[in-house]
Amino acid sequence: MLLGVRHHGPGSARAVRAALDAALPRVVLIEGPPEADALIPLAADEEMRPPVALLAHAVDEPGRSAFWPLAEFSPEWVAVRWALDHDVPARFIDLPATHTLAWGADTAEEAAGEPEPSAAGADVRVDPLAVLAEAAGYDDPERWWEDVVEHRGAGDGDPFAPFAALEEAMGSLREVYGVGGHDRDLVREAYMRLQVRAARREFGGGVAVVCGAWHVPALRERTTVASDRALLKGLPKVKADMTWVPWTYRRLARAGGYGAGIDSPGWYGHLFAAPDRPVERWMTKVAGLLRDEDRLVSSAHVIEAVRLAETLAALRGRPLPGLGETTDAVRAVMCDGSDVPLALVHDRLVVGDVMGEVPASAPAVPLQRDLTRLQRRLRLKPEASERELELDLRKETDAGRSRLLHRLRLLGVAWGEPAVSRGGTGTFRETWRLRWEPELSVRVAEAGVWGTTVVGAATAKAEADAVGARGLAEVTELAEQCLLAELPDALPTVMRVLVDRAALDTDVGHLAQALPALVRSLRYGDVRGTDTGALAEVAAGLAERVFVGLPPACAALDTDAAEEMRRHVDAVHGVVALLGETASATGPRDGRGGLRGRWQAVLGVLSARDTVPGVLRGRAVRLLLDDGVLGQEEAARLMGLALSPGTPPGDAAAWIEGFVGGGGGGMLLVHDERLLGLVDGWLTRVPAEAFTDVLPLLRRTFSAYEPGVRRTLGELVRRGPGARGSVAGTGSGLPGFAPEPDAERADAVVPVVRLLLGLDSEENRLAGVGT
Repeated sequence: MLLGVRHHGPGSARAVRAALDAALPRVVLIEGPPEADALIPLAADEEMRPPVALLAHAVDEPGRSAFWPLAEFSPEWVAVRWALDHDVPARFIDLPATHTLAWGADTAEEAAGEPEPSAAGADVRVDPLAVLAEAAGYDDPERWWEDVVEHRGAGDGDPFAPFAALEEAMGSLREVYGVGGHDRDLVREAYMRLQVRAARREFGGGVAVVCGAWHVPALRERTTVASDRALLKGLPKVKADMTWVPWTYRRLARAGGYGAGIDSPGWYGHLFAAPDRPVERWMTKVAGLLRDEDRLVSSAHVIEAVRLAETLAALRGRPLPGLGETTDAVRAVMCDGSDVPLALVHDRLVVGDVMGEVPASAPAVPLQRDLTRLQRRLRLKPEASERELELDLRKETDAGRSRLLHRLRLLGVAWGEPAVSRGGTGTFRETWRLRWEPELSVRVAEAGVWGTTVVGAATAKAEADAVGARGLAEVTELAEQCLLAELPDALPTVMRVLVDRAALDTDVGHLAQALPALVRSLRYGDVRGTDTGALAEVAAGLAERVFVGLPPACAALDTDAAEEMRRHVDAVHGVVALLGETASATGPRDGRGGLRGRWQAVLGVLSARDTVPGVLRGRAVRLLLDDGVLGQEEAARLMGLALSPGTPPGDAAAWIEGFVGGGGGGMLLVHDERLLGLVDGWLTRVPAEAFTDVLPLLRRTFSAYEPGVRRTLGELVRRGPGARGSVAGTGSGLPGFAPEPDAERADAVVPVVRLLLGLDSEENRLAGVGT
């Protein structure tokens, strides 16, 4: 008995169950890797909840892997459960994974997610469903499949009739198209025929075969054992391991990247699970979702949506409303014609966030078992839907979660990605964006070569990455990751490599690029209680080398190199103060308290050298002005020199970009009439032939300002130098600006600001924050 099915088809799943109930076979053979036969009993475990997938990976190369996903509405899963429930042997009969994996990643995916018959096959040259739908006068293969299969009831007649009709259709297609462009299907089908013969010899009949309908004509074909074995001779092999892993509805969907998937796993799951009235039950689900999102959806909306879907189905000549009709009805009735809430329905219900579970007794690499243990201890459950996790590193559980996530990132298991925290920017707070994808199980298996525990594997991986790092910046970032992941055993190796690389690297750009990560590491080490004394020594030495080498490195740079160096200058400026604070907190060492003063001296040198590009000179003046080293008068004098008539327009525009570019540059011009007047006067003097050359530079600078800042600058320029006054001066100024700052009003907001920043909370007082 050959039961040809569509993978992940609820109609096929219902038909398989009905056919098995009617035939009561003595053995059930299922398309899938035979190495998974030992895993079949786990399907009856109470902790096993589809969607799940069989994962095969090469033992010596875990990244070479293949998945065989199964949902509750997959015919193969229904066949497995039927066999277990009726105490009937079940076996997989497809080509072993040991050969499939040896063929390569493309072939493994083809076998794992065989799309026939499916409208989704990214690699299928002939789409059986598309051909059959076109022959029936349909332009949408999915709609045709729904009409002829999914909308069939369980009691529509002979339980074997659907399989006979589908076999006949596939036989006709294979007569015309052969293997449809997949020559290796011949090898797979030869192996399946051998397994069917062996089962018939063993059981003497009563054999049920559940496989893709595309293969049924080939399995029915009468061939010799010798010819089938000849096709299998000399196949490449690799040693493979097999296990169950959780899967998700999103990975069943084509949009999720699974080439043999379906568009709407959530909808198909609903069709399979609904005992009756599927449209009414679906509309009720949609209404519940929209109500949870605070949309006004009543019972009357549900009733009207059902009626509209049924009317659309009748108008379109369909036996029952399908997904297209229900979607159109939901858009018109519940979403007021808007696609915005409809997108939510598609994401949450049509596709869905369902994630399966596998029992703890399923085979797994030691690293996976340790990860599962840590997830349970830290109450950090993998979920298919994306969510944000706020961590307070002063709490032991949150600190443990942070360590785990950082260690996994170091191992290449990107379960979580750091995100910007909405609750503050202190070093004791972290925000993560978590989402578990099935492919991460493969990444865990790959990382298993580094160790049997998460901490051991992360330590070994960090040491190997440090030795193999190509640049100094990579090593400093690795040192930062080691501190975040709390890997004290890896730090000595990383630090040794860091010291060696820092001593040999003479490129100031590389040194400046590496310094911020080191200083961040010192801050993270403080909050985690890690001894960072050696790291502080390296960071201070690196800073000194940057100070010495920066002025000559900034001479005679082209535009792109100058812009890159400006970013390095900004980064170093931002961390010098932090490095000085860290040094002060640990006590004076070698006069390190003067780091900031020496850096400001370097900026002074940059601001005065004519050989330094204008963007760097302007930036140096701006940083010195922000630090209070330069007064307003001196800054205005330097700007006047830079914008004097003798300066080429391109150099002057670059100076302006360096000075007023970045955060706060627009407000600097708003609050200082002299600076704005200098820029305005220079711009009016630019010759017409040079204006088009400097315009892109100026546009890039001023377009980065907030809209309100641009409007204020425009208003000030419109009023002209004689009437606009100055926000910081004593003129009339703009409406809402007083001639002088009101200290009393400014002090009144201090308590509110401290409250918003959390500086007065008990925990911050204990931590010494804000003092």
